[in-house]
Amino acid sequence: MAIENVREYFKQYNMEDRILEFAVSSATVELAAAALNCEPMRIAKSLSFLVEGQPVLVVTAGDAKVDNAKFKAQFKTKAKMLGPEEAESLVGHAVGGVCPFAVKAGVSVYLDEALKRFETVFPACGSSNSAIELTIGELEQYSDYSAWVDVCKGWN
Repeated sequence: MAIENVREYFKQYNMEDRILEFAVSSATVELAAAALNCEPMRIAKSLSFLVEGQPVLVVTAGDAKVDNAKFKAQFKTKAKMLGPEEAESLVGHAVGGVCPFAVKAGVSVYLDEALKRFETVFPACGSSNSAIELTIGELEQYSDYSAWVDVCKGWN
């Protein structure tokens, strides 16, 4: 199960106890915000795409939406999200629990500028009922991100 991979990943940093698991679903921004009793914008959603045949994750704020023109300018291709089966097989996490931790080899992670306005955010941890609260610095450190990007709209 993907959450076990994420737990094992965080164990090397003695952070596995910070993973939160809920009795309710946190598979969408709205459900995660309700489970965490926080504003939806603070949910760090991980969106999966295929860029030049490789899986790419864009982690962005819960209130942000992908801007197709910005995405194409950044990645030189149209934004086309992976389907549920593709996400699980290429990224290693099922939709609803996709996160930038313990991903399969070859997955590139990008952090969207929309996240920078928060002290802490809540990405999922590999299941549809989990999350972890991280500072932006911790998100940078543990996501093994490639770069900050500006590919979203609707948040500023």
